[in-house]
Amino acid sequence: MHLNRRMMIQLAVFTVIALTAIAIMGLQFLKLPAKLFGIGRYSVTMQLPETGGLYGTGNVTYRGVEVGRVQSVHLTETGVDAVLSLKSGIDIPSDLKAEVHSQSAIGEQYVDLVPRNGTSRPLKDGDVIPQSATSVPPDINALLDTANSGLQAIPRDNLKTAIDEAYTAVGGLGPQLSDIVKGSTNLAIDARKNLDPLISLIDNAKPVLDSQTQSAQAIQAWASHIATVTADLQEKNDSVAGFIDQQGIIVASDEAKNLVERLKPTLPVLMANLASIGQIAVTYQNDVEQLLVVLPHAVEVGQGTFLANANTKQNYKGEYLSFNLNLNVPPACTTGFLPAQQARIPNLVDYPDRAAGDLYCRTPQDSPFNVRGARNIPCETKPGKRAPTVAMCESDEQYVPLNDGYNWKGDPNATMSGQDIPQLPPGAAPANPNPPTAPPPPALIGVTEYDPATGTYVAPNGRQYTQTDLAQPAKQDNTWQSMLLPPGS
Repeated sequence: MHLNRRMMIQLAVFTVIALTAIAIMGLQFLKLPAKLFGIGRYSVTMQLPETGGLYGTGNVTYRGVEVGRVQSVHLTETGVDAVLSLKSGIDIPSDLKAEVHSQSAIGEQYVDLVPRNGTSRPLKDGDVIPQSATSVPPDINALLDTANSGLQAIPRDNLKTAIDEAYTAVGGLGPQLSDIVKGSTNLAIDARKNLDPLISLIDNAKPVLDSQTQSAQAIQAWASHIATVTADLQEKNDSVAGFIDQQGIIVASDEAKNLVERLKPTLPVLMANLASIGQIAVTYQNDVEQLLVVLPHAVEVGQGTFLANANTKQNYKGEYLSFNLNLNVPPACTTGFLPAQQARIPNLVDYPDRAAGDLYCRTPQDSPFNVRGARNIPCETKPGKRAPTVAMCESDEQYVPLNDGYNWKGDPNATMSGQDIPQLPPGAAPANPNPPTAPPPPALIGVTEYDPATGTYVAPNGRQYTQTDLAQPAKQDNTWQSMLLPPGS
């Protein structure tokens, strides 16, 4: 047969098209390079205790997406090895669990790769998934046989009754049951996330349960008392109901209304004060706890002091008294207070304005003078620090004494530190160390009433004196005896 030029060209074009179609089908659909030569794939061995229905060409999924095939399944001395052919380019964490599942009750088996740690290295060619990280589903035949045996053991009438009652109980509750299942799933997930606290709670629950066991008798007695009270209330139900209906509610509502009306003006102030007290209590929580710890011991000491001989037969029973007087030991502290020349005269009824600053005993904190004074107040926010004011406690300023406290001659506030007296708060402008000298004030003239008839007058010290010749020139023959006698005597 002679082929002309046109036919040869057609045959050549047809051959090229056929070869192209075969190449596309082999590369794209049949995956021949991967199946024949392993191009674009890598192998991973999965160790199983048994096949679980898995066979070659089964699917391998990762997060629901197909990532490979089961290349082969063969027996080993310890179980079964399944070789997985996985696609390259998909990073699968090596820390995972390989599970064999079934598409349905009678469907084919497949392998599902579930990652346990997403930050682990990816799988590579030649990796082995150990048997401890794999699982197979239970044998469906064994499950069916077990279920059949269980159903046969149940009487048919009872089984029908149970099925009918179950249908009556859950019929039409599909959405609610779905919500219960979802809630249970979320609960299980949250419990898994908080597994350590739950385990700790279970371990620590033993002392609580033991205490409940030990107090079981008390709980039973309390329950019996409650039962007695409720029984009495039940017997007198009509009387109680009548009282509540007729008087109780009306009286209680009126009293509650009157109480609210009385508290309405002062309630905001009371709540504000309670809020402040709450803040103080939070700040001094440690001190309150220490007070509660020390208070029983203080009461014990008081009982031993005041009731030392309470059970004796003597006439006098009570505290032992000591009359050992120690006057001015230690002496009073004057350092840090206003000088004597600025003190108020005792017979004045008014009082001067408070000085700008703080007045307190400003001797060293370990000085024997006024040892419980303001300078030794412990700072709550800074343990170990003592300061006279809260502002100094919360600042970085440290307490600096004026002198050693023994400077009793001259000015008790004599100091080389240059501190203000009174002590100004932190950040305040310092007092003028050299105030402008003002002219001395005029001398004070004391005026008092004088009775010329008797010669008596009241001095500034409050005492009454007698002087007979204040209104006339003094006599030359006066003696101290005559000056004490009233005129005319």
